[in-house]
Amino acid sequence: MALAPTAEVVLGSIAFGIFWVLAVFPAVPFLPIGRTAGSLLGALLMVIFRVITPEQAYASIDIPILSLLFGTMVVSIYLERAHMFKYLGWLLSWKCKGGKDLLCRVCLISALSSALFTNDTSCIVLTEFVLKLARQHNLPPKPFLLALASCANIGSSATPIGNPQNLVIAVQSKISFGKFLLGILPAMLIGVVINIALLLCMFWNALKVNKVEEEVMEEAVDEDEVSSHKFSPARMSHLTQEGACGDDAGKNRTRTKIASLQVSDVKRLLSKKALILKGCVYLVTIGMLISLLLGLNMSWTAICAALALVVIDFQDAGPCLDKVSYSLLIFFCGMFITVDGFNQTGLPGALWNFMEPYARINHASGVVVLSLVILLLSNFASNVPTVLLLGAQVAKSAAAVSPADEPRAWLILAWVSTVAGNLSLLGSAANLIVCEQARRSQLFGYTLTFFGHIVFGVPSTLIVTAIGLPLIRG
Repeated sequence: MALAPTAEVVLGSIAFGIFWVLAVFPAVPFLPIGRTAGSLLGALLMVIFRVITPEQAYASIDIPILSLLFGTMVVSIYLERAHMFKYLGWLLSWKCKGGKDLLCRVCLISALSSALFTNDTSCIVLTEFVLKLARQHNLPPKPFLLALASCANIGSSATPIGNPQNLVIAVQSKISFGKFLLGILPAMLIGVVINIALLLCMFWNALKVNKVEEEVMEEAVDEDEVSSHKFSPARMSHLTQEGACGDDAGKNRTRTKIASLQVSDVKRLLSKKALILKGCVYLVTIGMLISLLLGLNMSWTAICAALALVVIDFQDAGPCLDKVSYSLLIFFCGMFITVDGFNQTGLPGALWNFMEPYARINHASGVVVLSLVILLLSNFASNVPTVLLLGAQVAKSAAAVSPADEPRAWLILAWVSTVAGNLSLLGSAANLIVCEQARRSQLFGYTLTFFGHIVFGVPSTLIVTAIGLPLIRG
């Protein structure tokens, strides 16, 4: 695409720059309005500056992506109500044999749950479990928080529903769920193993547990749990009279027994209903995953699964739907408009035309250059805008050389832009979620610093990305 008139290029770049600043630094002092409002501001400026028309702005909003994102969020909410993540937390502690065993479990469960339920959801739910288990085993929280965040990012790369940028890639590329999974799964599995090895090498000594200290800590935790339990002492009846009073007391006891039986019957029925609902939630989720693997439309499959759960629940869906992150959906709307406006200036196309001869994926050096561009841009502009800016250009370049390479180009973009989130604390939302959840924890609070993350993040990102690239198959 040729460059637009100079005024449009300048104004479009200003609008995109404002969006970028507020997306990366949502609490910037001169305009602390947050990411969602920042994306809307960037979109509005694109229209006000006449970089795009209002009609073009509306047309740039990708409804299938928003539908898929909404559907997966609703399904995740019902899975949380069905205690799916509670069971995952239980798997972390079941017959755990020390720090190294616990670290491996955190990595594997984080990667698996992120591939199926998105990395952000997994990090939101599992952070508190991880902090508690580290405290119970008298271990430092840092390696486990790094394991949770980094493996959540790596694991989420394997499926279109693992993270937002994969949703965008799957919809725009029209790659089926099964082909997407098979194309990235080998790289994801090897990446998780390598990430575990790096964590063990870096924190080997810190993961050693002093047996005496561990026993003392476990006893302390058990005592705390016992002391937090509320007991209901039985009340003794003082009989002062016999006869009529005794008869009254007998009748009262009979009534009490009948009432207690009725209450227990109600509780039994409620527990059976809850168990049936849990089973239905799991069956619907499995059905959704099978449908996605069979190649059915991903957006409509997710919406159908979400509505099926709403109907099966058979009560007002308001409380569950209130938990949907509508601010994220609005952020995506603003981002679609802003990025489309920036593309209309022709500046991203001109920059890509300069890089394109050196970034073709039909030779190894081209894959390296392309990966470095994606890696840097994902940390500079965030991974979803990077995918929106580069996706069509990368696919077009690959298809020009060989149409068979186009799916592989999309999958390389998915792999690198996702793993790039591990480079720094600001690289992905999952990192920030783990950091904030750990800092705000009332009982097990811990602050993961930017430097503390990047010391592990840089080598992990570079090594995992490099080893995974040859395993990507289109």
